Amino acid sequence: MERRTFLKGSAGAAAAFTLAGCLGGGGSSSETITIGSDIPYRPFEYETTEGELVGFDVDIAEAVFGELGYEHEFQKTSFDSIIPSLNNGNFRVIMSAMTITEDRAEQIDFSDPYFTAYQTVIVLNSSDISSKEDLRGVTVGVQKGTTGESAATSLKEEFDGDLTIQSYDQVTGAFDALRNNQVSAVVNDNTVNAAFVDQSDNVRFLEGPGAAEEQGKENAPPYLTLTVEEYGIGFRQDDDDLREEVNGALQTIRDNGTYDEIYSEYFSG
Repeated sequence: MERRTFLKGSAGAAAAFTLAGCLGGGGSSSETITIGSDIPYRPFEYETTEGELVGFDVDIAEAVFGELGYEHEFQKTSFDSIIPSLNNGNFRVIMSAMTITEDRAEQIDFSDPYFTAYQTVIVLNSSDISSKEDLRGVTVGVQKGTTGESAATSLKEEFDGDLTIQSYDQVTGAFDALRNNQVSAVVNDNTVNAAFVDQSDNVRFLEGPGAAEEQGKENAPPYLTLTVEEYGIGFRQDDDDLREEVNGALQTIRDNGTYDEIYSEYFSG
């Protein structure tokens, strides 16, 4: 997959670099699909030290919009305002590891699911926390506007309020807070947590049975899962034609093996 840069910020037209689509499909080569995304969110969308935008969502976009014959570019935006920004016309679609939820589906439309994720908990190796119950009374870090924040809120209700939630603009803020002992745990998507754990010598997943086992998910992660979720590409509710085109392209890249090739580059199992 060719790695390219992206449009930095809603006013960053001078920094734009189009991600060109490949031949194929019925799209118009003169139209560029602008994609709103919260960056960084490793391994889905993040910058290399050379300023290139890479990640699972980036490669899926390359495959999908290339299949349709559209050019496309990513536009950096904060996750907690990404739906209003879409509906205000700041970009055409959302690709930002976004979980399909009922609340969000009242505001935007989603593609067919393209990824299964789980909300999980990470702690420092030195922590005394060894089970979900041990989270009572501690402070957990989350990213604003995410289903990690929602999962933490549900956990707080389960604990009758005996949990403090600290929300950060980006997930990297929550990770830094964990490193600096400003929070005792971070609640976030399993693959994003896994990327952080892999890069850290002193961080681990909190273990224990959870939502994946309760729902009978095969190949469930070997650690505590608070939720089971599906990611979707977000569209304005009047953009049915593009949504249907994207669903068709998603099915095509599943059928021809492109999806599995991209998946195996970023995830094991």
